[in-house]
Amino acid sequence: MTRNDGIEEPKRPLWQRLGWLVLIWGASVLALGIVAWLMRMFMAAAGLTTH
Repeated sequence: MTRNDGIEEPKRPLWQRLGWLVLIWGASVLALGIVAWLMRMFMAAAGLTTH
């Protein structure tokens, strides 16, 4: 991998690259869950229930 100034950077190990992928995926799933929970709380507060 080459930076803009032409200096070669070593390629990171596969486990480290996959670790970042899993971390970002997990954070996005968690964020989506929090948003869904908040929407459900707002809907319940407004009197909108599913049962």
